[in-house]
Formats: sequence, structure tokens, C-alpha cells
Amino acid sequence: MPSLPVVSLTSAPAKDVDVLVVGLAQTAGTEVLVGLPDESATALAKAFGRPPADVVRDLGGSAKNADTVLLPGLAGQRLIVVGLGDIDVSPEQVRRAAGAALRAASALKAERPLTLALSLDAIEPQVIKGAVEGALLGSYRYRETTGKPGVASIQVVTTHARKPEARHALDLGVATATAVSRARTWVNTPANDLYPESFADEIVKAAKAAKLSVDVWDEKALEKEGFGGLLAVGGGSSRKPRLVRVGYAPRGAKFHLALVGKGITFDTGGLNLKPADGMYTMKSDMSGAASVIAAVTAIAEAGVKLKVTAFAALAENMPSGTAYRPSDVLTLYGGTSVENGNSDAEGRLVLADALVKATEDRPDLVIDVATLTGACVVALGERVAGLMARDDETADLVLDAAEAAGELFWQLPVPEEARGKLDSKVADLRSTADRWGGALTAAAFLSEFVPESISWAHLDIAGPAFNPHEPYHYVPSGGTGMSVRTLVALAHAIAG
Repeated sequence: MPSLPVVSLTSAPAKDVDVLVVGLAQTAGTEVLVGLPDESATALAKAFGRPPADVVRDLGGSAKNADTVLLPGLAGQRLIVVGLGDIDVSPEQVRRAAGAALRAASALKAERPLTLALSLDAIEPQVIKGAVEGALLGSYRYRETTGKPGVASIQVVTTHARKPEARHALDLGVATATAVSRARTWVNTPANDLYPESFADEIVKAAKAAKLSVDVWDEKALEKEGFGGLLAVGGGSSRKPRLVRVGYAPRGAKFHLALVGKGITFDTGGLNLKPADGMYTMKSDMSGAASVIAAVTAIAEAGVKLKVTAFAALAENMPSGTAYRPSDVLTLYGGTSVENGNSDAEGRLVLADALVKATEDRPDLVIDVATLTGACVVALGERVAGLMARDDETADLVLDAAEAAGELFWQLPVPEEARGKLDSKVADLRSTADRWGGALTAAAFLSEFVPESISWAHLDIAGPAFNPHEPYHYVPSGGTGMSVRTLVALAHAIAG
């Protein structure tokens, strides 16, 4: 995994930092600079002959959240001004501003990695955490590029630098951003390098490094125990499927959270072959598995008093003479028979296997995460994920965590008629229905594999899990790590 900058807290920016980042905020109809040291403000006013805020506006800067402008620095120091929006900032405003500033700083020409001070007047712990996360996520790069040394260290300036709650916010921010970066890197890795076996090996390394328990089912173990979904989906590939379980069970934990992630390391659509343009980004179809595994490592690092078991259902969906067919009847783990409606609806089959396995230990809450349906992208766009849950209490719990984490989810229903569309004449149920409300029928299918007595939520991250466009805020091109922050925030909320 690419290394991230070292982050520390300081009550004042060091005078020798290469880059100083300050904010521009809107208050009472006026734009004001935030976090600019008095001596720097005086020097800038003297150099330009007018107030620094006027200089920023003349150069195209604004208080619009995450807008950035580079000012001529003083004494060799470069100054980046980033828009904060309203002066009563939220953690997400600061997260976005910090991310945009770090992307701007990382693009600066330099002969060596830069040192940077982020001076945005962060005081509250959640705002400090947002600044740390945004800065680290904005500095993320999948591959080191020639001529762009990037940022080596970040000082987050806060008057509360010595307070324990600020130090705790720093630690949580670093742990969460590290987990998101791990998920991003797995998603960005080409499918010829990351396939079920190699991905399972990567998960084992991460789990052992975090001192977590880990178990792997190879194709022989999957066949012996009857994981018909994984075996069918992975049957067309020479790279055989895997199921990986990672466990975190601290002493004193009173709540058991199970996380299940879709891990299709490449999705051609199988015999229902995707068009070429729709296949190019399908190395990202394992984003759900990347998210749940990365999240449990962050939860463990933070020492959250919560039992968490994460399952990654890994397969490569390829067309061949051994590929499964539309109309095949598959027997999934636990004995449910499923008529396959479309070989490009493979994610729900591997998730069904893993969901049944996950519920054997009777967890209190099960959450599955998947880049599951194009229908969800049509409904909510590329930056908002779908949430479907068995009850509103569970949905509200997840939505509150998402809001705290700064990730965008929208609740969609699972209407009763959605399950009726899945009736089959030759099996217990069918995997697909008509094209209408595809995200809802997919959720209805998955709900069949979680007992009614267990709380359950389904996160369809098909839109925001991979950004094929230019970077924005703290979000890079490529894998985004979507849902990791929500899952970590959820664990903290449950544990109290």
C-alpha cells in the first residue's frame, strides 16, 4: 500500500514548512481568512499593499468549499488558500477543504517531498478528525509518479493540540484514512494482479498485521461445504473462488456486527457478456469486500469494544466452457435452490452464500456491501450510494453513521412486491426479475438469506465506489474506499 504522510498536531505552524494552507470562510456577507498567522498576514499586506483577503479574491480564490488558490509565498514558503464555506464549519466541510488543499500541494513542483501545515482553525475533535482524514485522503496516490514528490508530513494546527480528545481525534482520523487508502489500493490493483487467491493472500496479511483471526475457504473447501453461489460464479475462470472470514473479538464486547462484502475481482458478465465499455472498470467489482475488510482493521486498531466478523466472497466472473448458464439451478450454502436469471447478476449469488455463513453465529446486525446494480446508479447517480434495510431503526442507525462520516447514502425501499417478482417454477426463487426497480429486487433477493430475527442492511455502492472522472475534494480518480468511513463510524456508534 502506498505510504501516507506522517500527521501531527501543533498549536502553531512551524516557520520552516514548505507549504502553509489557510482557509477562506464566509461570514455575515464577508469573506475572511481563517488560520493565517498574524506575522504572515502582516508580511502579505506589506508585500501586496492591500489586505490578504483582497489578494486572494484578485487571484481567483473564493470561500466556496474546496476552491483552492496558490499565492506567492514569503521567504520561500508557498501559501494555499482553500474555501471553507460558511464559517461555522462542519467536519465534512473541513474534510473536503483539506483534501482539495492536499491535492493542490501534491501537484506542486518540488525537488523533494514537501512539509505542510494545515491551519484551518480546527478546534472540535470531530473537525480535527475531519481535517486529518481529508488531508490524508487528499494526498493518496495509487502509484508514485516521476516529478511529483508529493507531501511527506502534515501538521494540523489547532489550539487544542495538547488535549487528549484532540490526540484521540488524530488517532481515529489516521486509522480511518489508512483503512480507506487500503481499500482504494485493492480496488485500483489490476485484475491480473488481484484475483481471488491473491486477494485472499492480501487479506490474510492485513488480518495478521492487525492481530485478527482469519480463515480461508479454497475451492475444495467451498465444494465440500456446498457454497454453490461462489462455485458457480467462479466456475468459468481458471482462478478459483475463495471465501475469507476475518474476526475481531475484544474482551467485553456485547454486540456482534457481521459485515459481508462482494468481491468479484473482475466481472465480464459471464455468458451474459457485458459490452466492452461497461467492462473496463470491472476490476472495481470487489469494492464491497475491500471495504468490509479494511473497515474491520480500522475498528480493531481503534480498540472499539465490539465484536466484528467480516466476510469477503471472492470470485472472478468469466465466460468459458465451464461457466454457469442462465436458467441453471444452483444450490447455495444452506440449501436454498436458485434459478439463475442472468450471469451478470453474479454478486447476489456470492453474497447469498456468505450471508448464510455469517448468520450462523447469530450476529446482532448484518450489513452487506456491494457494487451490486447499475439500477442504483441510474436512480442515485455516481456519488450517492443506496441503503436498503429490513426496518427503519436499522436504516437510521446506518444513515446517522454515514452523516457523521461524511458519506452520502439514500434510503430506498424493499417493497413486498419485489419479492414476488423472484418466484421461480423450478427453484425456491429466481435471482433476477424484470428491469424495473432492479436495485430493490436485488435487495429483496438478499433479504431471503438473512433470518427475520436478525437486523440487516444492504449498501449498494455501485455508483460512488469507483470514480472514472477527474479527482474532486478528497476523492481521487479510481477506487474511492466508499463505505469504509461509514462502517467505522457505525462501529463506534454501536459501541458507544
